[in-house]
Amino acid sequence: MADTKLKQQSSYRYDIVGSFLRPEALKQAREDFEQGNISAEELKEVEDQAIIDLIKKQEEVGLNAVTDGEFRRSWWHLDFFWGLNGVTKAASDKGYQFKDKETRAETARLTDRLGGKNHPFVEHFRFAKEHAAEDTEVKLTIPAPAQFWAELARPENEESTKKIYPTREALVDGIISAYREAISEFYAAGVRTLQIDDCTWGMLAAGTPMTNGIPEKVASKERARAEKEAEEQKRLFVTLNNAIIDNQPQDLVINTHICRGNYQSTWSSSGGYDNVSSPLFDQENVNAYYLEYDSDRAGGFEPLANVTPGKKVVLGLVTSKSGSLENREDIIARIREASQFVPLENLCLSPQCGFASTEEGNILTEEQQWNKIRFIKDIAQEVWEDA
Repeated sequence: MADTKLKQQSSYRYDIVGSFLRPEALKQAREDFEQGNISAEELKEVEDQAIIDLIKKQEEVGLNAVTDGEFRRSWWHLDFFWGLNGVTKAASDKGYQFKDKETRAETARLTDRLGGKNHPFVEHFRFAKEHAAEDTEVKLTIPAPAQFWAELARPENEESTKKIYPTREALVDGIISAYREAISEFYAAGVRTLQIDDCTWGMLAAGTPMTNGIPEKVASKERARAEKEAEEQKRLFVTLNNAIIDNQPQDLVINTHICRGNYQSTWSSSGGYDNVSSPLFDQENVNAYYLEYDSDRAGGFEPLANVTPGKKVVLGLVTSKSGSLENREDIIARIREASQFVPLENLCLSPQCGFASTEEGNILTEEQQWNKIRFIKDIAQEVWEDA
């Protein structure tokens, strides 16, 4: 009975995406570890206490589903990739490019065939579950399979990837197999809500392929080639993601979060959901979509008309990139506007992304972070009686 209730309730009227600002003590401990001043065990002790404190704060603020804040990670995605069998941490030619900023230059590179056994996230989840209240849901966030494909397809990774998987079909099969192996162990550890975070759709929203993009002022032939490649990638990405969603246990809820980049309060891409609403909204078999909607860069709500009836849409109307609170009535008005395309009973509210997709974190204070969550909860309780 409990599993059936979870299936019906997740996601929640007021919710979070996953990551939280790292406390200063944790940031210092990670720096000390990198410099060789403390051991891995001493770093873990700091991480453990920070996560325990975070879970308590999430419960105190009234969240129904909590995470470990991604406090044991440096990146929202690379740490998961590094935990897979056959993957190593590697230096990259350059970092990810955001507006006016570039990240650290790191990537995930293949050294052997992929596998998902004994992923470190299993123990990370168990620890969070152990320290959450019995009636609190603990969700696990991981990058989508499509995101992993995009990482392995980076130019600097192409050679090593093709040495292990000479064909696209072989690589796709390897990714799917590794993910399903890891998810099986997550489920055995007690995971019942899994969120696959995915920037690939945000990057494709402009109608250009993931690699390099094509400027607006180019020859029509080049534009046509880019658009064809983008369409091929859409089909590939929905196939990859569905392959790890389908045929899972009935009580395992799998949701997705779509983002256009979130690094130190900056962004990396723009474009509404129009170009990706199919196959994303009508063919990807998730339970709910957590969607970035905090700026004009995400476009309007019209593409939501493509969402398969009955699925949840979590509107990321409140930005995690700034500590300033939005106008309350504006947020409520936008929820009402979105309900023209998705029934109000299938809508929820959250920040547009996590507060710290990387350990650097966005530019706001911890107090402002919690005020954002209280703000979201307060609005949800006004809009939905069941919140």
